[in-house]
Amino acid sequence: MFDKLKSVEKRYDDLNQLLSDPKIISQQSEFQKYAREQSELSPIVHKFQSWQKIDRQLEENKQILNEEQDPELIEMAREDVAELESQKQETVEALKLLLLPKDPRDERNVIVEIRAGTGGEEAALFSNDLFRMYSRYAEEKKWQVDILSSNLTGKGGFKEVIFNISGKGVYSKLKYEGGTHRVQRVPDTESQGRIHTSAVTVAVMPEVEDVDIKISPADVKVDVYRSSGPGGQSVNTTDSAVRLTYIPTGMIVTCQDEKSQHKNREKAMKVLRARLYDEEQRKQQESMANDRKQQVGSGDRSERIRTYNFPQERVTDHRIGLTLHKLSFMMEGDLNELLEALTLHFQTLALKGE
Repeated sequence: MFDKLKSVEKRYDDLNQLLSDPKIISQQSEFQKYAREQSELSPIVHKFQSWQKIDRQLEENKQILNEEQDPELIEMAREDVAELESQKQETVEALKLLLLPKDPRDERNVIVEIRAGTGGEEAALFSNDLFRMYSRYAEEKKWQVDILSSNLTGKGGFKEVIFNISGKGVYSKLKYEGGTHRVQRVPDTESQGRIHTSAVTVAVMPEVEDVDIKISPADVKVDVYRSSGPGGQSVNTTDSAVRLTYIPTGMIVTCQDEKSQHKNREKAMKVLRARLYDEEQRKQQESMANDRKQQVGSGDRSERIRTYNFPQERVTDHRIGLTLHKLSFMMEGDLNELLEALTLHFQTLALKGE
């Protein structure tokens, strides 16, 4: 590991020299490429330098233990050695995580699909709550949210909402959100004050381009029709809504949120590409021996991953056994603590090869 760290440190120093070269500075594309690489290596190098500093201090204190006669200095050195050894081990573990191979999809934008499951109108209302939660989190991260398709109920819930989140490192943060989200709360319409349990499914897919997955126009059947709102009333007098059917599998994608047929078709194709890519990725992963432990978020969406208990102000993520009593804050987009814990958990599993 330390040979690799030394080579990373050397590359980082080389990049610093390149980025100060007037020839490179004058070529913006080259400059940006090297700057991105330097930015990716920076956390590793700084952590490695921290490890080197701790190691030097540790050796100095061990030398004091071997050579010093003063009992008071020896005791201080012994305490420092214990503390530094602990810091050194923590730094080594952090370096192992930093050296893990990056998921090449981590920097991609995502397409999120939220669907109401069991629970009827209450599930649809919670779908809207989850959409708002992710939108608030995206706003805090300065990401952009764009609804691709939605199916509203009469009471303001979503039977289904599909949206795009774009920004820096979106997939790396949200890739573990796929699965069944369970909600326990007293609906506004419940006169007896009984707690109802509903479920909503979330799918998180990295956005893909034509180069990632080829779709032959001959494999896609395109139907156009008039958009309609809740209750079936017409909201458009032209055939602007689009339904795409992928003939080889029968997969259907619809989009009617835009007034332009062209924009609806473009958005529907974006969703179709993401779904086909996600399906292909899962098929590849399922052929691997340890797939079930690795495919989190984009894998088995029937699995209940989280429970939101409103009466107790509690959120529990069942995969990592984490319970947080800050539900109201999380529904406002405060997801950092939870998402960081999930990332650390699955990185640790990856270190163990699980």
